[in-house]
Amino acid sequence: MIRALLIDDEPLARMVVREYLMGFPQIEVLQECGDGFEGLKAIQQHQPDLIFLDVQMPKINGFEMLELVDEQPAVIFTTAFDEYAIKAFEAHATDYLLKPFSKDRFNKAIEKFLAQAPHTAAPKQEQEQLLETASHSPAQHERIVVKTGTKVKIIPVADVQYLQADDDYVSVFTQEGSYLKNKTMSFFEQTLDARQFVRVHRSYIVSVQEITRIDPYEKDSHLAILKSGAKIPVSKTGYVKLKQVLGI
Repeated sequence: MIRALLIDDEPLARMVVREYLMGFPQIEVLQECGDGFEGLKAIQQHQPDLIFLDVQMPKINGFEMLELVDEQPAVIFTTAFDEYAIKAFEAHATDYLLKPFSKDRFNKAIEKFLAQAPHTAAPKQEQEQLLETASHSPAQHERIVVKTGTKVKIIPVADVQYLQADDDYVSVFTQEGSYLKNKTMSFFEQTLDARQFVRVHRSYIVSVQEITRIDPYEKDSHLAILKSGAKIPVSKTGYVKLKQVLGI
């Protein structure tokens, strides 16, 4: 038996998927979820083989939810038109159903899934590329979604003081504390507003609004002193970029 979850904030959309699945008795729906928080919890609890996932949902969207999943199941996306979502799907060959979708189109998506052997998620690299492409949507530039234990926290970008490289993760520092995000420094450098955040060092990106002063340091380097008291190293290249943004 193939274990599945329906994650969509529209009850009617979930009902349609459930109805279409009646033609596939080998697929069992374990749970229906109305938002990404519920979906993440259900994935952790049930470890499903397949999820039907809406992209545009309240609280956290489908892509943000997937970023928080450690062991990703196979995914069939169900979504209304979204430029960045469609671009991500088409670039990385993940199947998706564009609402409203017909039973015939649904059947083709299921048959494609069933043809995979064994029933596993897309390769990790492919999933990462899809999420990377989708994350360039402007809607996802205003916040950073992280997981702290079993809880999900949404950090408004305006609350971010600085980011620091931390092995395969990035530590996001706010007044409340620091949080790990499984992304790269290059990702944040590309997606954060370059007028507000500057990569001042190979391992640091700083919010210019948090800087109180810039002190000379060793050789051609400097230290950015933040409102919090944190001292951030600024490389020679970073100093040039910082001066351009600050207009000095």
